[in-house]
Amino acid sequence: MKNEKHFRHEQKYEIDLFSYQTLRMRLSAVMQKDPHALTDGRYQIHSLYFDNCCDKALREKKDGVNRREKFRLRRYNDDRQNLFLEKKQKIGGLCLKTGCRILPQDCARLLAGDADWLPPQAHPLLQELDFRMKSQLLRPKALVSYLREPYVYPAGNVRVTFDMDLQSGLSGTEFLRPPLAAVSVMPAGRMILEVKYDGFLPSFIADALQLGVVRTGAFSKYAACRAFL
Repeated sequence: MKNEKHFRHEQKYEIDLFSYQTLRMRLSAVMQKDPHALTDGRYQIHSLYFDNCCDKALREKKDGVNRREKFRLRRYNDDRQNLFLEKKQKIGGLCLKTGCRILPQDCARLLAGDADWLPPQAHPLLQELDFRMKSQLLRPKALVSYLREPYVYPAGNVRVTFDMDLQSGLSGTEFLRPPLAAVSVMPAGRMILEVKYDGFLPSFIADALQLGVVRTGAFSKYAACRAFL
């Protein structure tokens, strides 16, 4: 089967604890728990975002630039062997994410500032990051960690997630180590609801997500965590 990349719809909402409890009860009745989640239905995400010396990605987000992109390293839970490099592009409300694996030893060399970290015959995305690091001075800038509770539905490739306990690491080098220090970014009881889908959102899921006090926003975990760095 041909693996075609395509842009997806992405909507974000900042919600409170009451809204979370209401929505998760509704979604549990019409969607499935993500099979990659742990037994409690959640998993931890740790992302290390890149930016240049002028904070281009951060400034474009704050300025609402219509077409923008950013690179990040990502790992899940306490697994420091399965690491991923991702590039997220956004045009308006549509997003495209591309990614590849990166070996722990290559990641360690990258974070140590090794100019020759790129492995031979590297994935094109790794080559692109290396080019950006050399030509645009792209560097690791912010470590973002949070707990995610995901729900999925196959028709429309729908994915609804609750992201909670958002924290900013005080050093990007902690990406491959147990965290030494972190700062809570959001007030207690506040979290981010994300709704992602391909061509359409099934009407019964859209109905389940209806809450009169919730409005779509432009919340950025990276931008929120950069306020502490």
